[in-house]
Amino acid sequence: MDIRDGVYLPHIHHHIMMPSDNLKKGDCCGRLEAISDGYYCKRCDFFVHKKCGDSPVCIEHPCHSIHPLMLQSKPHNICDLCERSIENLCYHCTICDFDADLYCVRYPPPKVIENSERHGHKLTLLQERIKFDCAAKCGKIGHSFAYKCHECDLAFHVACVWDSSELILPLEVIHSHHSLHPLKLLTGRLPDDSDENCRLCNIKIDDESFYHCSSCNFTLDIRCVFYPLPQSVLEVKAHDHQLTLLPRLNFFTCNACGLKGDRSPYICVQCNFMIHQHCLALPHLININRHDHRVSRTSIVGVVNSICGICRQKVDRIWGGYSCQRCPRYVVHSKCATRRDVWNGKELEGVPEEIEDIEPYVVIDDNTIQHFSHKEHYLRLHVNGLLCEDNKRCSACTHPICIQPLYYGCIDCCFFLHQNCAELPRRKWHVLHNERLTLITTTDNFFGCRACNRPSNGFMYQYGEKTLDALCGSISEPFFHPSHPDHPLFHLEPKERIQCHACNKLTSPALSCIEKDCGFALGFDCATLPQVVKHRVDKHLLSLCYGEKASGKCWCDICEKETNPNIWFYTCKDHQASLHTKCVLGDLSGLMPRSTIEISSIPNEVVVNNSMSRPFCMNCKLRCMYPIILKMPGTPDADGHHCSFYCMVSTVLSILRNLGLDQDVSRLE
Repeated sequence: MDIRDGVYLPHIHHHIMMPSDNLKKGDCCGRLEAISDGYYCKRCDFFVHKKCGDSPVCIEHPCHSIHPLMLQSKPHNICDLCERSIENLCYHCTICDFDADLYCVRYPPPKVIENSERHGHKLTLLQERIKFDCAAKCGKIGHSFAYKCHECDLAFHVACVWDSSELILPLEVIHSHHSLHPLKLLTGRLPDDSDENCRLCNIKIDDESFYHCSSCNFTLDIRCVFYPLPQSVLEVKAHDHQLTLLPRLNFFTCNACGLKGDRSPYICVQCNFMIHQHCLALPHLININRHDHRVSRTSIVGVVNSICGICRQKVDRIWGGYSCQRCPRYVVHSKCATRRDVWNGKELEGVPEEIEDIEPYVVIDDNTIQHFSHKEHYLRLHVNGLLCEDNKRCSACTHPICIQPLYYGCIDCCFFLHQNCAELPRRKWHVLHNERLTLITTTDNFFGCRACNRPSNGFMYQYGEKTLDALCGSISEPFFHPSHPDHPLFHLEPKERIQCHACNKLTSPALSCIEKDCGFALGFDCATLPQVVKHRVDKHLLSLCYGEKASGKCWCDICEKETNPNIWFYTCKDHQASLHTKCVLGDLSGLMPRSTIEISSIPNEVVVNNSMSRPFCMNCKLRCMYPIILKMPGTPDADGHHCSFYCMVSTVLSILRNLGLDQDVSRLE
């Protein structure tokens, strides 16, 4: 159906797409075609090759002849024939849950292989999934469609005995990007003087077959031989003039991203402009999760002594990057701005910017506000005194009001917010997610924070399944922590877990110092520990201590076990105690007392552990020592308690097993 010269393909994409001649990999099949006309959705930066988009909606396939297959968008599914990841489009059978990628549909494996290098007998392609040990000794257990030798009762992965590259390849080709000499088909090992990468796409050649010119030491992989890059392109996003491919080894600096390259750039001779092939499709206008405003692509950053807003390294002002029109000094490297953990993949050129009110409250007078989470009453600003009332807790972070000196209290009811929590914006970008998060102020049950792993039923920032509690959600870059006053902390590119300097445990995600040879890092759980806290072991507030060198042994007054003074702990006014942070807070500090949480419909009341004698935990059988504990309703006052979230879940699992609810058990585990 054509709508305003656009094309609507509902089985492929949910927006209208416009015809486009776009030089980039298709989001349909993940391949770069020589003929690049197709359909493009500017809103999602989604490009489909014309031949993929025009593929028939319904087909019959020889490898699955019992039911018709429908063309669908099923990204990251696995093809049941070649067992490779599906880029986006595939043919799907809803009855059998069978998927075949576009390549296997175009080049289907035969029903019978008479002669195979893997096996001497006839192999037959089965029409249903089986579980098997692949006889090709590939090391992978099969649970898929397979080739079967009925004489030997052996099974093989389809990809282990059949590859579409086994189609007859010409022994010699004249290639448009290397017309001096013919390229010869070679198999096996690459020549010793080859750099092992394709001259055009720079991808390591790991196929058994490739094309090579020994005179010029010029090597191409199969894909670049039969799907060559265009010799010239006019890509307005990248450059105003026509660009020409220079298919040779040539060290250069890309004008678009400022990074080095070593082969086959696109160039503009009149401007002395060079660009990586993959930089041609850099988006023009995007949102990134490190900045509140949109950033746009620029050919020359032009800001002297500028620092990238993501990696915090220097940005060379004479090369391209991204900049903010509202914040003149905010610039970002092209590669940093388009990282998967930073950018959501959406091109915003031509998309109007949303104008919305993200302010959390309306000012009534100098000391009074109306917060959007509590519209029925006004909140008045208070200056906290010396007393710490445990019954006054912030509805956002659930911590006692005494933790911060200023707070808002409802004039008519028991509703409180720390001043910092009251100022949390209703929508914000966060370093841990590349979509904008929304502040949710009410929850029917509880949620788990994806940064610190604490359960909470206070305010949360959310997008889809990504949930952050008010403390972790309020973190932004640069992050300043009193334990590391000399340098700010940043969330760097995701990598393996790193060691937290507060607890000495490996953690991810983390906030790190970028100064050379510093290596300081904090996990989100330790970075959000309260600086002061009230506990029954001392009449004064306890302060967070960032570790110290000490001789002799130290003991925690709560659990009566030894403490490591190098690890963060809480101490009293006279610094005569070193209390484990977990003993002081427990793992339920994110839950509001007098509320109820449920797991698998089994309720638990959140209560303050302030009785004269600490109750026993019904799971671990030890006395509950943490300040916030759980109690199962309907049990006697001295019974039915859980000292931790772990103990509560263990009891719920036991109840479900006794009831025979194995499905709920597996879901909870």
